[in-house]
Amino acid sequence: MEGRRGNYRGSSRGGGERGGRGGRGGYNNDRSYNRDSNHQGGEGSGGGRGGREGGSGAQQHERPKKEAILDLAKYMDKRIIVKFSGGREVTGALKGYDQLMNLVLDEVKEVVTDDQGAVQSRDLGLVVARGPLLVLISPVDGTEQIENPFAAPEQPTI
Repeated sequence: MEGRRGNYRGSSRGGGERGGRGGRGGYNNDRSYNRDSNHQGGEGSGGGRGGREGGSGAQQHERPKKEAILDLAKYMDKRIIVKFSGGREVTGALKGYDQLMNLVLDEVKEVVTDDQGAVQSRDLGLVVARGPLLVLISPVDGTEQIENPFAAPEQPTI
């Protein structure tokens, strides 16, 4: 039995002929193999197991670069209104932003509305607003409030 150790190597996981690699594909010790990254048929630098290349033998095309939905550069140093998820609302001058829509606002005032509808404001100064929490960004200049066009007209009570 002692002389048969090699026959059991990897046998429960995918065959002993591949050196006990567990059925994941054999190890090729040939140094010239896979030196050229232009292999056809899915044996590129992705490892053949869905690595970086995804395991597909097709040509990889570059995706077009995504443009920002909102160009914040035109609002730099201008006052904007920012609404957050959770209901908070602030007004301040935009001083900076990044690709994650994190904002740096200066001279910030938070508008707080209580349950009775009374509006109060408090000064916050310099604020960094996290992009994932933003719901709305609107310039202060050039906006005005209008009545809700979808509100049902009031019915006279009899």
